This record gives sequence, C-alpha cells and structure tokens, in this order.
Amino acid sequence: MGHEGAAAERAAARVSAVRDGPPSARLRLAAAFYRGRYARYGRAELSFLRWTITRGVLNAPDGDPPGSPWWRAVNERLLQDKTEAALLDGVQAANPRVALWQRFLRRPSPAAWYRAHNASVVDGYLDHLPLALAELPAERFMMNVALMRVLYTHAMVAHPRLALGPLAPLGPLLGDPRKGTVGFFLDLRRAFPEGYPLTGLSAESLVGAEGGLPRLLDHGVINARAAALYRFAAASLDEPRVAGLHRDGLPGYAWPADWLPIWPRGDGRTRIVRLAARATRP
Repeated sequence: MGHEGAAAERAAARVSAVRDGPPSARLRLAAAFYRGRYARYGRAELSFLRWTITRGVLNAPDGDPPGSPWWRAVNERLLQDKTEAALLDGVQAANPRVALWQRFLRRPSPAAWYRAHNASVVDGYLDHLPLALAELPAERFMMNVALMRVLYTHAMVAHPRLALGPLAPLGPLLGDPRKGTVGFFLDLRRAFPEGYPLTGLSAESLVGAEGGLPRLLDHGVINARAAALYRFAAASLDEPRVAGLHRDGLPGYAWPADWLPIWPRGDGRTRIVRLAARATRP
C-alpha cells in the first residue's frame, strides 16, 4: 500500500473512532487540524460544529434522541478529507478534495480555506442526497440555507464583486473565516430553532420566523444572485453538479419542484429586502 492509501486508512480509522462516541469527540478531531499557524482558520467551522452538536444532529444512532444520518455523514466527509491531508506529510494526494486541503496547508489564505472546506462539504451534500431526502422539509430548508451561505461567504473573499456589487471592497474583510464578522453569515442560530428533529415545524414556518437581518441576508442579498453564485461555486470547486443544486431561480437541494414557492422572491419579499437586493446588485 502506498503512502496515500495508508494515510486514507489512518484518517478513516480516526473518523471511525469518533463516529458513534460523544459528538464532542468529533469537535476534538476537527479542532486538531487547526493548530499553530492555522488556528484562527478554524473559527467559523468549529463554531458551526458546536451549533450542530447543540442541535443534536451529530448524536449517535442509539442516542436519545438519535442524530441525523445526513448531518453525520456530511460531517464525516469533511473530517476524513482534512485529516487525510494532514497525514500525507507532503505527498501529493490524488483525491482532488484532499489536494485542496493540502494546498491550504502549504499556503493558507481565506480563499484557499473556503475552496477546500466547500469542496468537502459539497461532496458530502451530493454523495448523501438519499439521506437528505429522508429528512423533514424544514430540515431540508435549513440544509439549503447552510449551503447557500457558505458558498456566498466563499464568493465574498474570492469574487467580491459577485457577492456585494458596489460594496465589493468589504467582501474580503467580512468573509474572512478568521474574523468574527463571518459569524453573521455562517451562524444559523439567529435564523433557526435548535433541536432535532424539527417535528411539527414546516419550512414555511421557518421562513416566517426568520428575523429581520437573516431574512435580509438570505432573501435580499444572497438569493438575488444565487444562480451566478452556484455557477461560481461549480467552477471554483471543479464540480459542475453544484450548478444543478439551484433551479428556477431558487435553491433546490433535496427540494421537489412543487416546494419551490416556499422561498420568498419578487413581490413576496419585503420592501427592505428588495432595497438590499438593489443596493448590492452585481
């Protein structure tokens, strides 16, 4: 077995060791990657991971309550890829996602971090679609918002004109994963209830319950350029299937066509949301 195969096996063993243990073990494995010069880059990811732990989606299958098979699988893809990259110790990976993490380790930057992180997350989304389809509509709505926001923050750093139009100079500062400002975009606690599963909650109720600022961000700023945003992600991550996660002008991961009207658009948006869309028009 070559060095790469051995690294993949060792990474898989480490992920397996935390799979059905307390979710805090996943957090420790994720945090172990961000040491020394990389420490500040873990800020956004680890904050999001703590939120998923609080929700209970990473609980073991026999937990009380059990966790989400989808959230657990997507998290494990991210853990596997970056753990493998750290173990390769200079040997170039054939796996393109692991190679992106290696590139980040060699020359860390906000754009390199987003590209590696989002490649792993997107691959988890695409590979585990059957698990997503088994989730409640409210959970699937949350999945779409989480993906849309992390793709958007990548664009803020790597393509700020697309993300913020005339406010583009603010993009690299606001989207930097090392800074607290990125929490406004990636922290879903402001927008959605904690707890899993979201029994008794509809996707429509989540839209209606979003606070003013999250609604402004999701439906005024991000969704106004979502089609171009998903095309940017497809090109940047070299994953053309990403573009198919957005259709008919709206996010559509694990989202049947007859559910699309749930997303606010056009006249369904408030005046301030429409103003935000115009002010940041690319």
